[in-house]
Amino acid sequence: MSNNSSSIVNKVWAFCQTLRDDGVGYGDYLEQLTYLLFLKMADEYTRPPYNRTMPIPAEYSWETLTSKSGADLESHYTILLRELGQDKGILGQIFTKSQNKIQDPAKLYKLISLIDAEHWVMMGVKDKGDIYEGLLEKNAEDTKSGAGQYFTPRPLIKVMVECLQPEPMKTIADPACGTGGFFLAAYDWLTDHKDLDKEQKEFLKYKTFHGNEIVAGTRRLALMNLFLHNIGDIDSDTAISPTDSLIADAGIRYDYVLANPPFGKKSSMTFTNEDGEQEKEDLTYNRQDFWVTTSNKQLNFVQHIKSMLKTTGHAAVVLPDNVLFEGGVGETVRKKLLETADLHTILRLPTGIFYANGVKANVLFWDAKPSSKSPWTKEVWVYDYRTNVHHTLKKNPLKMDDLKEFITLYNPGNRHKRAETFNADTNPDGRWRKFSYDEIIARDKTSLDITWLRDKSLADLDNLPDPDVLAEDIAENLAAALENFRTIVVSLDSK
Repeated sequence: MSNNSSSIVNKVWAFCQTLRDDGVGYGDYLEQLTYLLFLKMADEYTRPPYNRTMPIPAEYSWETLTSKSGADLESHYTILLRELGQDKGILGQIFTKSQNKIQDPAKLYKLISLIDAEHWVMMGVKDKGDIYEGLLEKNAEDTKSGAGQYFTPRPLIKVMVECLQPEPMKTIADPACGTGGFFLAAYDWLTDHKDLDKEQKEFLKYKTFHGNEIVAGTRRLALMNLFLHNIGDIDSDTAISPTDSLIADAGIRYDYVLANPPFGKKSSMTFTNEDGEQEKEDLTYNRQDFWVTTSNKQLNFVQHIKSMLKTTGHAAVVLPDNVLFEGGVGETVRKKLLETADLHTILRLPTGIFYANGVKANVLFWDAKPSSKSPWTKEVWVYDYRTNVHHTLKKNPLKMDDLKEFITLYNPGNRHKRAETFNADTNPDGRWRKFSYDEIIARDKTSLDITWLRDKSLADLDNLPDPDVLAEDIAENLAAALENFRTIVVSLDSK
């Protein structure tokens, strides 16, 4: 991030501290910023040298906000949000269910003035994008907001894109896209590594990306994030659907799927019982194209992503440990994935890199394939970046350089030419190892939860990690245990 971008992020974000005294949380503040930024940029596009016609009615333009103050401003802003939310296309999606959360007109006026002071359209795409991404990350850091579950660490996303190396004129999908991080990383990779012609640039801007996000507030942030990064336009069709991607097969097939489906194992829906009380029940998706019927959200996403891909498609998906070892339907899904796709790589991730506590996750890379009588997966390569690795969000956050060895060993240029680093005799600490299909099928429950490295903290008490690292590990393990207990309670309650 440039010094100027960083300065703007700090300036705009610092004002949130003032609003917090009025009960405006980080998430609400970011939403208000989104509404106002969108209106300000739309106004800039109507002026020279652009002189474009924008879909925003004159009575709700940016000037109508900068020309008012006090109670008039508060009243007008409330009406503006409600009316623009009725519109179609990206405008309506941005303002869907929008509300004024800043009840003090003087502070609303101050925020409008902060945004009005900058020329956002003339600012470089990278600067604008960095500013908004910086704000999204600050929001994710606020554990109370719960926004961390929609924010995948950007270094991890970049590593996944670097491994897939998407090609121009190909489609990229994310069935649970959160704030759009995978789309932005893929966009940046294509613009940085490919010499795109006019047709390819047009396709990249308007036709490459397709996502789903059912949470209105998160979808709003994603749309703004994409817009600020030059993906889509104010008056173009939205790239992100509000529908639940798991409900049905949309019939569209994609070249790449990059995703980090929501944490939590159960899908549920809320309904009102006969007594007028709100209740939740497990949501099971009865789809003919799924191998198994289950309320396990993660297993449903694996099946759905498999169905989304063209037969020449590629996937990189963040999934929690339970998907790798759970029995019953979990074992069925793993076997089917190994048979019908080429599940060629697993990256075991350390704890302490996600904003949601206690997450033990992995990245699964697989290639889609046409129907075949014999299994497509011949061998699975596993890179263990969890054992003896300690990350924390603040003191030792994950960086892309941390996974540089993995990218090299993955060998994106030709992944069929790989060499193990593990050797029982000469390099027992090697993190890169392959397992044949027969070896995996012979494992209990066809488990893909594979580890072979010696945990040094258990073997050498004289070389324990620093106390703060140990404390972080304990907190992570407790959080993971609590999540498992919650899952057990939910399953018992549903019986």
